Order: sequence, then C-alpha cells, then structure tokens
Amino acid sequence: MNIKRLFKKEEKAPRCSAVIVAAGSAQRMGSDKINAALGGIPVLVRTLRAFQESELVDEIIVVTRMDKIQHTAELCKKYGIEKASRVVCGGSTRAESALAGVSEVRRGTRLIAIHDGARPLVTQAVISRTVRAAAEHFSAVPVVKSTDTLKIVDDKGMILSGADRESTVRVQTPQVFDADLIKGALTRAVTEKLPFTDDCSAMELMGIKTYTVPGDEDNIKLTTPRDRVLAEAILKDRGDDC
Repeated sequence: MNIKRLFKKEEKAPRCSAVIVAAGSAQRMGSDKINAALGGIPVLVRTLRAFQESELVDEIIVVTRMDKIQHTAELCKKYGIEKASRVVCGGSTRAESALAGVSEVRRGTRLIAIHDGARPLVTQAVISRTVRAAAEHFSAVPVVKSTDTLKIVDDKGMILSGADRESTVRVQTPQVFDADLIKGALTRAVTEKLPFTDDCSAMELMGIKTYTVPGDEDNIKLTTPRDRVLAEAILKDRGDDC
C-alpha cells in the first residue's frame, strides 16, 4: 500500500485522540476491575490520567458499558479529566467497542491511540514513543520481549513445535494508528466478523504492517486478582500508592 507520511520528520509533536476501551465484562477478575480502587484511585481514572497528562493527546473518548456511562462521566468530572470529550457505549466484541470509540473522534483527527482501560500503569514514555512512531509508520505498538520458552500445541494439549523466542514479543497498548486506516480496518473486522484480540490485527488483515517500539514490563493489563497485587507493588515502588 502506497501511503505518504502523516508528519514531516521535523515536526516535534504529532497529536492524536485517545480511545480508552473499558467495556469488558471482567469475568476473569471476578469483579468490576475498571472501577475498583488501585492505590486509593479507580483503575480507570489512573488510565485516563496518563492520557490527560500526555502532551501528544488532544482528546479522550471513553468506551464503556451502557450501565456505566453516567458513572464514568462523573468520574471524569470528579478527577479533572478535561480532555474527555465523550463517553460512549461499547459493543459485544473488542472490535465493536474499538470501532464505537474511533467513530467518535473529532473531525480532522490524524492519529488514534487505542488503549485498554485496564492498563493503568502505562507511562508517558510508552505513550510518546508509540504516538511518534505511528506518525512516521502509520501503525505502531509497544512490545516487550518474551522471557519464557514458548510452545505451539494442538487442541488436545500436545506440543507440536517450539516458537522462536527471539522473534516473539508480547504486545501491549496503546496501539496507535492513522485515523482513516484504523477506522476502515475496524469497520471491515466488524462487518465481516473477523476474530482478533488486539487492534493491530485488524490492520494486518488489510495488509498494513505495524511498527514496534519498546514497551514496559510494568504496563500490565489487570486481568486476574493476582495482577492487582502486582500492580499495587509497582505503584508502591513508584511511590504512587496513595
């Protein structure tokens, strides 16, 4: 695909809209992980603050469940998330929720960062690296190297082969894209009911390669109760546990 750069190399601050996806059911956590307190502050608020504080983010769209829209809007007001322009209802799948969010960004938006609401420990460095890389490469994600030995198994749990650890990474968010490209990719994914677990997979299905930047081991997604224990320890280590 022949596409031109969004920004000239000398442009210092490529800006984008952030879509925070917080519409999951939290089945593995066993509770409302998004609104539960982490170091005395709701998980979602910690996530939103990271993008509120980013000099590269112009607006924030929050995607949540229908029954949480009013509560989420109140959280944004209470905690001073001034960049939050809309709180919208998500769908039954990740693709539907992400599409609901990207469809609401301001006209003229050139980059969209899609981030898991349950990743409250994302740093300014990761946000900045990913946004700037997407300005150059149209699609960028933060990754961390795998330190475990990986195996490919069949549906019976039998090992088929080993995976090359040197070329295998764990993908994080925010995942940042050219606005028009990700809107088209997600629309196709929803229309054709294509299965995927992250947003760059939708870009891959369109034949668009994604650039990787260094992520952060602390940028964990709160999926299980054990993750919350780890997150609390990370906050304490940062001196941000109150």
